[in-house]
Amino acid sequence: MRTLETAPDLSGLDDTHDAGLRSWVASAQDPLTDFPLQNLPLGRFRRRGSDEPLRGGVAIGDAVLDLRLAHELCPWSPEVSRLLEPLARGELNAFIALGAAARRTVRAALSNALREGSDDEPWLQSCLVPQAQAEMAMPCEVGDYTDFYTGIHHATAVGKLFRPDQPLLPNYEWVPIGYHGRSSSLQVSGQAFHRPRGQYKTDALVPVFGPCQRLDYELELGAIVGPGNALGEPIPMARAEEHLAGLVLLNDWSARDVQAWEYQPLGPFLAKNFATTLSPWIVTMEALQPFRRPFERAADRPQPLPHLDGDANRAQGAIDIVLEVWLQTPAMRARGEAAVRLMQSNFRDAYWTLAQLVAHHSSNGCNLRPGDLLGSGTQSGPLPEQGGSLLELTQGGKAPITLPNGETRRFLLDSDSVALRAFCEREGQRRIGFGECVATVLAPRS
Repeated sequence: MRTLETAPDLSGLDDTHDAGLRSWVASAQDPLTDFPLQNLPLGRFRRRGSDEPLRGGVAIGDAVLDLRLAHELCPWSPEVSRLLEPLARGELNAFIALGAAARRTVRAALSNALREGSDDEPWLQSCLVPQAQAEMAMPCEVGDYTDFYTGIHHATAVGKLFRPDQPLLPNYEWVPIGYHGRSSSLQVSGQAFHRPRGQYKTDALVPVFGPCQRLDYELELGAIVGPGNALGEPIPMARAEEHLAGLVLLNDWSARDVQAWEYQPLGPFLAKNFATTLSPWIVTMEALQPFRRPFERAADRPQPLPHLDGDANRAQGAIDIVLEVWLQTPAMRARGEAAVRLMQSNFRDAYWTLAQLVAHHSSNGCNLRPGDLLGSGTQSGPLPEQGGSLLELTQGGKAPITLPNGETRRFLLDSDSVALRAFCEREGQRRIGFGECVATVLAPRS
């Protein structure tokens, strides 16, 4: 599955990916910024403390380019001006529905406008808002949310906890497993949510109802659907990625005790739908192009069926994205200590690609719509310390992890804050990142 020595396919690059490009926004030159000129992710925001309408924004360095103001003040070409209209109104769903050609046109125009020496700098200087002063909203309106299970290392580790003799069920290597989530409980990074209550089983004969005792995070990516498909018309693999706008970070919070009691026979329900957190910036498929990698299956494993296979997917279906989980406890916060990293993994280890998720989801004629969210499932690495959840890192709660300050955790406690981070880097390219996906656990409601 993972071939570090294989060179990436760089055929989809253009001058917006040039690592030598510099922006007149000084903070975009920081080598560790998530948002250099080569990224230009899309989001929605308003100035913090204001009641102004949401508008589209582009992250650049430590600032946000206000696309409502930029649309009004900067002398764009007629084509670019037309494409910026939905972004200026904060209607990202309408923009991403236009597809890849529209994204590429706007990306090129913004890249040119934000480069050093651009004639547009005088117009756009007044359109920059410090990110610290921006109140971020959900990056788009999510109508439907499907969560997949593409992390084979996660699936295997969790399977071993409950089915030591058969960690993976027979269908796992043949079909992308998924379930329908609850889009109403999706919220943007920065949320604080109350510990859920639920029914779960203890050693007693009768189950109990009360606050979750085994609250966990799940490290995931979320793919945002761009153009949709008509009901009854499957999306073939050859065109699957044309229906994706970009990626966000996703934390699929899980009540493990509730989940263990309820998930058979129909799968996750109340253990999953109380909160799911998204990062605010959509990193576009175009920005991710330099970090594509071949998708390969080991010769001794089942190969994808024809409707989930294709030359383009084999050539560059995987994406090299480093993923991390960071934890800050209330004791750390009180002492002014920064969050500590719990693990690191890579999206290259996913068993199914984004194109395969789209093709499978629509293979029965299901209609996807602009703004729909496809979760990747927990992304763990092959090593025990690369678990994408506490369930894995603590072996189901049996082996607590010890933090640098001496605190221990089996599962999350009240006032714990979890941050997901991700970035892409490769020699000869600018590092790009996703920003943070952060949320804090509050005590259960009384």
